[in-house]
Amino acid sequence: MASSKEYLDFILEQLSDLQDIRYRAMMGEYILYYRDKIFGGIYDDRLLLKPVGALLQKLPEAVYELPYEGAKPMVLAQDVENKAFLCSLVKAMYPELPAPKKKK
Repeated sequence: MASSKEYLDFILEQLSDLQDIRYRAMMGEYILYYRDKIFGGIYDDRLLLKPVGALLQKLPEAVYELPYEGAKPMVLAQDVENKAFLCSLVKAMYPELPAPKKKK
């Protein structure tokens, strides 16, 4: 099942306090970037985040889900209604996210 544009718009609104949030559509889903680093994505109308240390410290009871079959598990963002908390998660994750790959 593909993710809806409405859910993407909702998540983008929840993250609107952060500068430099962007997305890229990919096969019916959406990859999310913060300052050009991938921090997660929207898969089947679920916000899934990369399981980096800072995120796991803030969410010790993290629930892992697969974005799609064969993928690495990611952390399900369960409290997407809490705009301030969601933004704080992404900010905390940023230093630990891998740098963007250089284009050839």
